[in-house]
Amino acid sequence: MRPLEGITVVTLEHAIAAPFCTRQLADLGARVIKVERPGVGDFARGYDQRVRGLASHFVWTNRSKESLTLDVKHARGGDVLRKLLDQADVLVQNLAPGAAARLGLSYEALKDSHPQLIVCDISGYGEDGPYRDKKAYDLLIQSESGFLSITGTEDEPSKAGCSIADISAGMYAYSNILSALLQRARTGKGCHIEISMLESMVEWMGFPLYYAYEGAEPPPRTGAAHATIYPYGPFPTGDGRSVMLGIQNEREWKVFCEHVLQQAELTEEPRFASNSARVAARHELRGIIVQAFSELTAEQALERLDEAQIANANVNRIPDVWEHAQLKSRQRWVEIDSPEGSLPALLPPGAPKAFDARMDAVPALGQHTDALLRELGYADSDIETLHSEGAV
Repeated sequence: MRPLEGITVVTLEHAIAAPFCTRQLADLGARVIKVERPGVGDFARGYDQRVRGLASHFVWTNRSKESLTLDVKHARGGDVLRKLLDQADVLVQNLAPGAAARLGLSYEALKDSHPQLIVCDISGYGEDGPYRDKKAYDLLIQSESGFLSITGTEDEPSKAGCSIADISAGMYAYSNILSALLQRARTGKGCHIEISMLESMVEWMGFPLYYAYEGAEPPPRTGAAHATIYPYGPFPTGDGRSVMLGIQNEREWKVFCEHVLQQAELTEEPRFASNSARVAARHELRGIIVQAFSELTAEQALERLDEAQIANANVNRIPDVWEHAQLKSRQRWVEIDSPEGSLPALLPPGAPKAFDARMDAVPALGQHTDALLRELGYADSDIETLHSEGAV
């Protein structure tokens, strides 16, 4: 038995933060009913057509869900939604600021009629404060949180290559919903969870914020290298590839000089006598390492690093990750269904071996509408009317 079997989640969601949260609840066995706009659906369905005509973001965050098309503003749409909530344990929404409240879906509006319901609201900035009504997309939150100021090169800031502001908010929503379910098991009462994308990202910015405390210099932008530990980053090798390595302490620095660079004299060099010194002299030290690695292939450099027990990694491209030997060895890729056939999907990280994670299909828009309406007590004639009126 999966841990969330018997839990029903109703979600009015789009883009990434809420769908990523609810997909993980589905992974653990929850029934997730995704309410989508008729004819259009979650706008992430249209981001691209990279997965056999399906959108890459949508495939990633929406497997194992049931898709119900419903115009929540239609006169009869509210009745369908109320019937859904009567059987729900969790309501998740990341609609535009204030939209859920206008629909009567705020925690305050629902807590008396649905005292066991857990309501999770995900927004850019939170339900109050001067930024409450601002639109919030992933890159905008990366910018507001200060993340861009420490990411990139000396010349130019860079965004993260994936939607980390959405991911962080989705993860906090997921973990807080799990906590709320545990609390409800003890008290019998639901609660309100409010997730702010800005607050989620600022939490992840804890190290640079404290590093620059009380006006101190912030970590510099250093590309793919670590800003405050050196050497820790990518270095080119003689065959045109690069390897990633990280030195964490003075013992490792000594071994690195002696066995990897084969320049033991560097351990006596005052310019490199501590991590702070090496960070200050990083450009000079980088030249020494690049020169030594220019005589090695990437494979040879990695072999030396492994022998010296220095932390290292390949600088992989996307095709390399699909074929990663470690993931294949641990059988982490499985097949899921979709409107366009079978697709690979990564098993959820950390799922206990006591149960199989739920890995069901990515739904077509409105695929489950009629079945859900019948389940809610609507006759076939009523369902036809709802379709003809554009309510579903």
